[in-house]
Amino acid sequence: MSDKDTESTLQKAPLWYKPIAWTRNWLPRLRGIWLFLAVLGPGIITSSVDNDAGGIATYSICGARYGYSLLWSLLPITIALMVIQEMCTRMGVVTGKGLSDLIRERFGVRLTFYLLIGMLIGNLGNVLAEFAGVAASMELVGVSKYISVPIAGVAVWLLVIKVSHKRVEKVFLLACLLYAFYIISAFLSQPDWGEVLTSVARPRIEWGSGYFVMLVGVIGTTISPWMQFYLQSAVVEKGIKVDYLKFSRLDTVLGSFIVNIIAFFIIVVCAATIFVAGLPIETVKDAAVALKPLAGDYASLLYSFGLLNASLFAASILPLSTAFIICEGFGWETGVDKKFNQAPQFYTLYSLLILFGVLFILIPNLPLLDIMFTTQVINGILLPVILVVMLVLINDRRIMGDYVNSTKANIASYITVGAVIAITLTMVVLALMGTG
Repeated sequence: MSDKDTESTLQKAPLWYKPIAWTRNWLPRLRGIWLFLAVLGPGIITSSVDNDAGGIATYSICGARYGYSLLWSLLPITIALMVIQEMCTRMGVVTGKGLSDLIRERFGVRLTFYLLIGMLIGNLGNVLAEFAGVAASMELVGVSKYISVPIAGVAVWLLVIKVSHKRVEKVFLLACLLYAFYIISAFLSQPDWGEVLTSVARPRIEWGSGYFVMLVGVIGTTISPWMQFYLQSAVVEKGIKVDYLKFSRLDTVLGSFIVNIIAFFIIVVCAATIFVAGLPIETVKDAAVALKPLAGDYASLLYSFGLLNASLFAASILPLSTAFIICEGFGWETGVDKKFNQAPQFYTLYSLLILFGVLFILIPNLPLLDIMFTTQVINGILLPVILVVMLVLINDRRIMGDYVNSTKANIASYITVGAVIAITLTMVVLALMGTG
């Protein structure tokens, strides 16, 4: 029955029937909303975690050094992230297996082993960065890292080890909402919104090496190797069926938008204050301190709380992601819904990664920047390899059946992956050359 026929029938129907007819028409839509809420989580959580301590530092320095001039880059970055993460979501839903599982089955143990070693080393540096973020955010309110970091380590360990998967996911979704602190901080900084919109619509590219390094840094911090593994594992862990693939895709699309919206406001708050004042910053701690006299106590405090939330959030997810990657690659049991005796390797590795992160951050005069630099180079080398492997897997009918990439999807994927590979390799080369 068409909409016109339905409307005509309702006009002729008795008054008591109209609420029943309305219910019949809207029940399918309400069911769709309910199904979406049921699968909601993996896409939004994975993307939001990418705004971790390292990401916040990158966006803050970007706004402080280059003002609004790099805001335009967030539009193509969003599209690239959507394309890449949709492939991971589809592989997880269709195969019911994590990315490490599929790589081992398709390419053999040798390639899987080298990828796992690289991912482990790269993620160790990321874990250190998250606990460094905890230390920096709490030192801003007068709490020593020797108190805050051990407490944070115990808290995130207990959250994942002792709490059920459904409750853990709800906590993570709540943490995603707390990124709104950066949106509030941006409005408190009172930027010139006309200039902000102009910078998005009309790119102003500076051809200096520093600008280009900053550009590839913004791209590189948004599309990370660990994200692809964790997203697919989270989809599998949630048990999403093929019938609900469209809802899972929507979750991924929303996540890609949200992560870059938060990045947008972090750049805006630092551009409107620190860039305008011409103050130099090198870390997120510098940014929070600089914001206080420029945008007020509330903006600085909200920025600091946002950093704490992001660091704790990522300190939970990154070790979890690494445990999934390693255990799936070796065929060991995984999952936070399992007990310790069902997945001993998974829980042991997760615990050791958190212990490693906490103990290393407590070492005096730790060369954290050198460690982070080395791990980012490793991640930069790994990302192109992982993206190529993903394209092979997503186009293998023995694995994906009728859910392989269409011709249009392949064109979009090849362009996106090719651009990401070129940018990532450029970033690695510039980093090794010391350009910047």
